[in-house]
Amino acid sequence: MAKIISGTELSAVMRAEIGAEAQAFGAETGVRPGLAVVLVGNDPASQVYVRMKGKACREVGFHSEEIVLPEDTPEEELLGVIDGLNAHPEIHGLLVQLPLPPQIDPQNVILRIDPAKDVDGFHPINVGRLASGDRDVLAPATPAGIIELLVRNGYDPSGKRVVVVGRSNIVGKPVALLLLRDARGGNATVTVAHSRTRDLGSVTREADILVAAAGRPKLITRDMVKPGVVVIDVGTNRVADPTRERGWRLVGDVDFEGVAEVAEAITPVPGGVGPMTITMLLRNTLEAARRIEGAGARASR
Repeated sequence: MAKIISGTELSAVMRAEIGAEAQAFGAETGVRPGLAVVLVGNDPASQVYVRMKGKACREVGFHSEEIVLPEDTPEEELLGVIDGLNAHPEIHGLLVQLPLPPQIDPQNVILRIDPAKDVDGFHPINVGRLASGDRDVLAPATPAGIIELLVRNGYDPSGKRVVVVGRSNIVGKPVALLLLRDARGGNATVTVAHSRTRDLGSVTREADILVAAAGRPKLITRDMVKPGVVVIDVGTNRVADPTRERGWRLVGDVDFEGVAEVAEAITPVPGGVGPMTITMLLRNTLEAARRIEGAGARASR
């Protein structure tokens, strides 16, 4: 039976590290790292996620701001809020919670965020830096969390064949770029598969490490992996379950029970990749604070 790679456990370890580093940073500079999250509308899942981010900030001693705007907020008003946060000296990390209402173009929002405060790593400047192999870019949180899960559990991708199933801008593409970099957690031989890939199983069976990020419940079955594979399941899919009080449960993109019988290691859903996302947002915010405050100190000389 496969070893369970727990994102919950690693997240707790990393948050303790981040809290200690933030405290030392504050003692040295007098600055608390600050994260602002903007939510437009009342999407229940987004509301929960925003609250979780605020709680995580407080746990590690960060300054936290949560700005909630009405569902009918015009795009220009949201862009004005972003401008204010870009200029806010106590805010080092800034993100706008997706999805957004239809009157707002997400790309305009992403473009308006200061790349230095873009802790989601979605601004085209940061995407370009990641694609060019820049080791110092603020990488998207979920892909960065995947790298930490692999490296810190002893599954260094270097020299391994990694198959990424999924090509989204949020997970699939950036995790492939991180795995390709000549840097910690990189130097892998990477194949990206997707919904148009013919005979997907023939591709996934080549993987030493498999990252499933297609958004399709239980897409990857036991016969689609080779014995000894390490599996990172990014999927968070709701499926009906009449035995649960809420009527549904979360499953990944991997048939956990079947694949776990032959894999060397696997992440669970929930409790795998999910907890790492907010933790890596905290890590990016701390790093952004170091860079912004360092630049400010140099500019004042």
